Amino acid sequence: MLEERVPCNRYELVVVAASAGGIEAISTVLAALPPTFPIPIAVVQHRGRGPVRALAGILGNASSLPVKDAESGEELKSGWVYLAPGDTHLAIDGNRTAVLSTGPRVRFARPSADVLFRSAAKVYGRHVIAIVLTGTSNDGAHGALLVRQAGGTVIAQDRASSQQFSMPESAISVGAVDLVLPLDAIGPRLACLAACESSQLGFGLT
Repeated sequence: MLEERVPCNRYELVVVAASAGGIEAISTVLAALPPTFPIPIAVVQHRGRGPVRALAGILGNASSLPVKDAESGEELKSGWVYLAPGDTHLAIDGNRTAVLSTGPRVRFARPSADVLFRSAAKVYGRHVIAIVLTGTSNDGAHGALLVRQAGGTVIAQDRASSQQFSMPESAISVGAVDLVLPLDAIGPRLACLAACESSQLGFGLT
């Protein structure tokens, strides 16, 4: 087991990526967060176009935090969950507002985790937590590496709790991940990181 030491940080954004099995996984993570969670969360779940607010409704039912599809030019507010709309990339610009686009697919995906993660690393640097959940493909691995290289923290779901391990495994294989956790431990750890209750947190990578 490789031990990582990550200093307590003032986190300002959480970015989450998932594909196959992701709705259940994202719901589990959000359900573990308190209503006072102080950081905006931006989420890419691989999906095509569908009923407006359908996914937001599903995730909102599992969470004490407000959940909505992101809108271009929208400022990200603390404690809100913003979803990449179906078949639409979500990025964050230098004004810390949402940017939506229907540009080319990245890693065969639109929305793409790499698009979101790359922009988050550029704008927020070390103040980002990136989470790679269950899913097929290698989407998110490159973006997660950029987050880690910028000094942010990257968490991946473990193999045993993943419906599909390809996305977490790809992020792990490129050296992007600080911590690998079972699904039911990710939300509580995220809440701990957001609270930053200690001067230094010990992480184990398995």
